[in-house]
Amino acid sequence: MPDNDKPLALKFRCPAELEGRLPPPIAAATGIPAWLKTMPMQVFSPTDMRMEDTVKRCPPFVDAMTSGFLIPLICDLTVKNGEFTWDNDIPPGGALDFQRSPISFHDASQVTGSPLFEPDRFVIKFHNLWTIEAPEGYALLFTHPINRFDLPFTTLSGQVDCDVYRDSWIHFPAFWHDINFEGVLPKGTPVAQCIPVKRERWAVQTESFTAEDTQRVHELTRSLNLERGLYRRKFRA
Repeated sequence: MPDNDKPLALKFRCPAELEGRLPPPIAAATGIPAWLKTMPMQVFSPTDMRMEDTVKRCPPFVDAMTSGFLIPLICDLTVKNGEFTWDNDIPPGGALDFQRSPISFHDASQVTGSPLFEPDRFVIKFHNLWTIEAPEGYALLFTHPINRFDLPFTTLSGQVDCDVYRDSWIHFPAFWHDINFEGVLPKGTPVAQCIPVKRERWAVQTESFTAEDTQRVHELTRSLNLERGLYRRKFRA
């Protein structure tokens, strides 16, 4: 009988000469940022004049951040006076031709007509040197690391059928929104979050509440207002 408790796996592969040199993708649950770890669970609200929970105690907020996997920046990236520089230890040569720089760019013309378009400004692209194989029937949704508003860029979202497209690299266009940022993005900084998505057919179904629905909604709403942490205890999978 199949082992239903065995986790599905994403297979990340890199050229042999890069093994041990590239920071590996990590489970998003292990990549929680320092600000979330150190922020308080509750704070006093001068508006409501009482203690209120912060987003750290919001399971949907945290569960989104810890879903899937994080793809890391391949080396330190220095930003100064609007210029990007880097120094990595990827060796020359090898059996495959692949990008050795951490970033490249898309010309602004490629986002003409979108909110991203700004004349004389490029869209950067983070290079990823891991190929990714998903189980049959699964695609991967790649997006900006969820709720990471502290990062000076915003990675564009895209979905790839990685059960079929698994033998080449996927790179990540991003909009550099903090034009005043100067400093170093360290090697390993998450540049994309990937979340497995099972390909299924879905349809929209709408209907009004029945009397039974109304009663359930009333009872749950009342319980949520009276019992702190009810969602976490009873409804969080």
